[in-house]
Amino acid sequence: MRRLNERGIRHDVELIQRLGFTYTLLCSEVAITPEENAQFTAWARDTAGQGLGLFFHAAFGTLSENIEAVKLAEKAGADLVLLSYPPQFWPTSEQEIYDYTRLFCDATELGVMLFPIPLWGFERVHPAGMSVQLVRRLLNDCPNIVAIKSEQGFPMPGGICEMYHHFRDEVVISCPIEYDAIPLMSLMKLQFSGTSNTQWMGDYYPRAFDLARSGQWEAAMEMYWKVNPARQAGGAAAQASVPGTNVLNRTVWKYQDWLAGFNGGPLRSPSPRAPDRFMKGMRQGLVASGLPVTADPDSAFIVGRHPC
Repeated sequence: MRRLNERGIRHDVELIQRLGFTYTLLCSEVAITPEENAQFTAWARDTAGQGLGLFFHAAFGTLSENIEAVKLAEKAGADLVLLSYPPQFWPTSEQEIYDYTRLFCDATELGVMLFPIPLWGFERVHPAGMSVQLVRRLLNDCPNIVAIKSEQGFPMPGGICEMYHHFRDEVVISCPIEYDAIPLMSLMKLQFSGTSNTQWMGDYYPRAFDLARSGQWEAAMEMYWKVNPARQAGGAAAQASVPGTNVLNRTVWKYQDWLAGFNGGPLRSPSPRAPDRFMKGMRQGLVASGLPVTADPDSAFIVGRHPC
């Protein structure tokens, strides 16, 4: 627990490429330092070559730490930024949200994915969290904002619909929620869907997304319904933790990945636990969906496939 697991990291990067994903998020919403995050990025870049886009995750504790971390990640090979906001950031006006975002964007050479979602608590400022007017100002003043991960009002689809309506000709509009994206692609020309933990369902999502994007929406929906048991199992686990905490259970997400062949292994404390009842449900969800799932016992998850 004192150092990064290089073999586990390289294993996961290789697997995400084999499954057909074109970008991945290097999650920093765990107990990791900016310097360790840069080392993680360097190993990921070395493993993937130029065949996989790498998102730096601006999820450190302060604006200054995020700026420090993104500069290190730039040098290590990151391609884009997913901009999060720290729990300690407590704005009471749109101007404060604008200022934080503008200061970060001005500090990096990388393209930035704006991320409106109720996790930040910005609904105290505007019911949408990030209003159309605020996003308009940011796009005008921050030319390196290249995409919007549109989740205002989650779990309802109002955010993705509004951002697509206003800004689809200026930036990439991403609907990261696969159970929304595939149905909406009957009406919307979505270019990208990320980032989220869809890799736990194997290569289903890259294949279904490509089918829907190439005009084969009916075939994509056939795949969509086939994996519904896994979708429901994953959703049940998320709904048990997120509404009361506004924090994703990264241990559960890591367990989901481990079921699909990723490294797994422990997270540094403080970290949440993965309850057995959800672990069993997610495993059976994959089985019922006909998706790949490890035969290893759950006790092997906390050890990982490539332990340090």
